[in-house]
This record gives sequence, structure tokens and C-alpha cells, in this order.
Amino acid sequence: MAERDCPPEGAIGPTALAPTNRRRLLGAAATLLLLPVVPRLAQAATILAVRTWPADEYTRVTFELDRELKAEHFTLENPHRLVVDIDGLSMSAGLNELAAKVRPNDPYIQSLRVGQNRPGVVRLVFDLKQAIAPQVFTLKPVADYQFRLVLDLYPQVAQDPLMALLKEQPAALDKDDPLARILADISRSPVAPAVPPPVAAVPDLQPSTIPPAPARRTTPTLPPSRRTLTIALDPGHGGEDPGAIGPSGLREKDVVLRIARRLKALIDSTPNMRAYLTRDDDYFVPLHTRVTKARSARADLFVSIHADAWIKPTANGSSVFALSERGATSTTARMLASKENAADLVGGVNLASHDKQVARVLLDLSTTAQINDSLKVGTAFLREIGKINRLHKPAVEQAGFAVLKAPDIPSILVETAFISNPREESLLRKPEHQDVLAAAMFTGISNYFAEHPPMARNSQG
Repeated sequence: MAERDCPPEGAIGPTALAPTNRRRLLGAAATLLLLPVVPRLAQAATILAVRTWPADEYTRVTFELDRELKAEHFTLENPHRLVVDIDGLSMSAGLNELAAKVRPNDPYIQSLRVGQNRPGVVRLVFDLKQAIAPQVFTLKPVADYQFRLVLDLYPQVAQDPLMALLKEQPAALDKDDPLARILADISRSPVAPAVPPPVAAVPDLQPSTIPPAPARRTTPTLPPSRRTLTIALDPGHGGEDPGAIGPSGLREKDVVLRIARRLKALIDSTPNMRAYLTRDDDYFVPLHTRVTKARSARADLFVSIHADAWIKPTANGSSVFALSERGATSTTARMLASKENAADLVGGVNLASHDKQVARVLLDLSTTAQINDSLKVGTAFLREIGKINRLHKPAVEQAGFAVLKAPDIPSILVETAFISNPREESLLRKPEHQDVLAAAMFTGISNYFAEHPPMARNSQG
């Protein structure tokens, strides 16, 4: 071999290789250069949980996932169906279980079919009982939830709260229900008694910490009225939003609904009074919707019912709050308002469907008169609740609660007790104590209207 054809001593590059080996090396390098541009197959998302929340107002179906997914949907007629295509999902055990979660009494869903429509796309076909106006949206991680894909099945014609209220009949109670005894007393007395039983009649109450209540007392007679007073009762949280959870697992959303139902029975049994529940089952209602529903029902009073929680289990007592336009009256009130206002994030609100004009009215037009009336209602409540439970604060507190922003309805938020306190959680769990709380609130309502008769409305019967 000629000297010019010899590779330099110690060379390891291509020039040191024979032509065949050089071609192999160049081919391998070219292959490596191509690898980064070959797309990787996307791994399907993991379903963490599937939940359904059927209710008369709407049915919600929620997929909790380890990452955000998008979905497309359309409806079909004859028969009514909803078709949802979820991109980035493959068939799994969680999806197979979804069909079994559809309840026979669901007002909107007859049945559900699930299948792999094409690679990476799962198709859901909901066979419907009626025509719907669906909303499909996604939620970012919040609280204990990861990414959520939400399907809300609303009726094409929304329910009218006022018409529902006018058609409603009081639910019959079992004769052995403790609340039935209270209703029987009311029906027999010309002046409706709404008296909590003596403290000794309620298990676990300590006379040293809770003032004793009189054995019998009657509420003031309501002034004559040409119309029926409407009380909007708002059980906090619901559905995707459990609210606070006690040490033994009692959920705020459950106990406040039970109390609200008992209070509603007392109100409905009283002449010239009726109650309207912003939710009457376990489903989520956005905060602004609670307010608009109360206004649609032409409520004379709005009472939002909750159970407080704190990081220290020793915190205890009942509280009442009204709206403030000039800042919270305490750090605790400010923190509580912030927590309650975050319910929309936990429960899941479709921001795209918000009526911005309505939201602005509810936020900006709360009046001084409404707040003053709310303080009077709150004071009446504190007087009665203080007879059956320790008060966390002796006066009505104020903060910027979104749910209290009806500009023309006196509105209060009642924290019945601390569900984070083991002793108060135990009381909240007991039907007897729920009766006592409902009776105390009913007395507070009656006292308020006896002292501050509502103005007449020409257009309301």
C-alpha cells in the first residue's frame, strides 16, 4: 500500500476504516439521527375514579384522571341520545364499571354503552329519558381531586324554582320520627311552639358549657299577611363537594341537608310560611346559582346551613354570619368566607356557562338595607342557638360570603357546630340534636318576622 493511502498512526476515525466498515458506520449514524423525529405512542390516561350524581335538576357524571383530557360531544334524537368521544383514553375496568353506576331512578339517563371507537378514543353513548342540554368541561386539580372531566346533563327547559315550590307538598314523616312529635305539637297549638327540649333530653350535652333552655315556650304570633312568607334554605356543599369531614367520617354536606329538611318541615307546617331548598339531594349547586334560585323563588329570607371545621379539634360552638362590604369583622370570618367561596372550585363550575352580567349584579348590588336586615336575622338566630349550644362568637360576624350576596333578600350563613370537634360531630350525627337545631332556627325565623313584618308584594300570592 502506498504511503499516502496509509492512515495516520493512532487514527480511529472513519479514515481508519476500510470502505465497507465506513459505510456501516455511516448507516448506523444516519439511523440514530432519525430516531428523535419518530413520534412516541402516547400512553393512555389513567382513570382514578368515576362518579355519578343524579338529581331532578341535572345529572352529573365525573371522570377523575391523572391528566387533562378533551372530549367532543353531540346529541341525537328519536330516540334521545348523548354521544361523547374522549380523546386519550382506552378501555379499562373503570370505564366498564361506569354503566353499572347508572341508577334506575336517574331522571335523565336510561342506560349507557361504552366502547373503543378508534385507537386512543373511547366513545360513550348515553340513552336518555328526555331531551337534554349537555355541558362538557374540564377542571384543574384542586383539594383532593386530580384532573376532572365533567358531563352535566341538564333538561332543555330548566326548572322554575317558584313553580316547583307552588306544586310541592310537605313530605309525610314516619310517626316514630322525633320530628313528627314537634309537628304534632305545632298542629295542636294556636300559637306554634318551636321550643328545643330541655338540655337534659339531648344526650351528651353538658349543662356546664351549654345554657339550659326553658321546658316550654312559644314563638310570637306572626302578623297577619296577605301572602305566604318564603324561606330559602341552603344546605351547603353537595355532590363533588363534601364540605368539611369530621374525625369519624361525618360529611358536612350530609348533616346540613338533614337539618335543612327538618327545618323545612317545621316551616311548611306553619300557616303562611313555606320553605324552598336550594338543593334537596346530594348534588352540587354553584354559589351564584343558589342565590339566583332563592330570588326566583321570591324568598323573603335566605339561610345557608353549614358545619364549621378547624385545624384544632378543640374549636367548638355555633356562629352566624352576614355579608360585609367593608371587610371582615375578624380574621376567622375572613378565612371562613374564603373557604366557603372556594366551594365552586371543589364542586366544579363550568365557567364558560356563567352569565357575567348576572354575576356582576350579585357581586356589586348588595345594599346596606339588606345587610342591616341580615344582622337582625342573625341576632335572632344567635339568641335561640345560644340556648342549646355554646356560641363560638357572641355577635353576628361579617365577611364577603358569595352566597349571601342577594341584593334584595336578608341572608345569613349559620355554622351549626364544629364538625371537626369529636364531641360536636357526635351531636350533629344524632337525629335528636338535628331536631333541636332545626327548632331553634325556626324560632329565630319566627321571632325575626314577628318583630320585622315583611313588606307586601302585590304580585305574589
